[in-house]
Amino acid sequence: MKIWQKTDQGAVRKENQDICAAEQLDQYTLAVVCDGMGGPGGGRLASTMAVETFLDACQENLRTGMDAQEVRQVADFAIAAANRAVHHRSKTEPGLRGMGTTLVSVVTWNDQALVSNVGDSRAYLIRPEEGISRVTRDHSLVERLVEMGNITEEQARCHPDRNLITRALGPEEDALSDSYLLHMKAGDYLLLCTDGLIETATDQEMEQEILHGGDLNGCLDRLLALSK
Repeated sequence: MKIWQKTDQGAVRKENQDICAAEQLDQYTLAVVCDGMGGPGGGRLASTMAVETFLDACQENLRTGMDAQEVRQVADFAIAAANRAVHHRSKTEPGLRGMGTTLVSVVTWNDQALVSNVGDSRAYLIRPEEGISRVTRDHSLVERLVEMGNITEEQARCHPDRNLITRALGPEEDALSDSYLLHMKAGDYLLLCTDGLIETATDQEMEQEILHGGDLNGCLDRLLALSK
């Protein structure tokens, strides 16, 4: 298992509120990406807290030999713990009220991967013989419009309400996450990303840079260049 990670402030925001992390834990590989919201300081704090809490909870509860359902329970617990941490902080400090974050994560072991998400940060599965496919479903207003047939996927990328999400960690006492169990094969790639990439690069461009763009160690630099 090889891991690449990268985050960048971009040309629009004054603060980078995207936080990512990845770790190896015995037979498991953990990765998580969060995109904060909530004004100066709050969004970055929320995403940082969510990443750290998620990883800590996974490290404390994952055990060798767990089956898929047990891993799912650990991931659900870790996301709930991250939500409680962000929610509590936002309620106890007036300057942080309303802060929150999206989250997309993956736990891999053996030939399996459990992807979880809250909000509109995404996971993609990329296979050499099949190309790119989106794993997660956005919890957002425009996703609902696409599902109802009111707008297309392409229109959703530039819709004026594209940043309105319907779920996040922090704003509510409880947060519902979705999860997806994947069977992984040698040569498969998983891409976790925030809307900073989604809104600026097409699925086909992401596939091209990862599968056909050249040196894999530079694939995230190439994706970053696409998003600017």
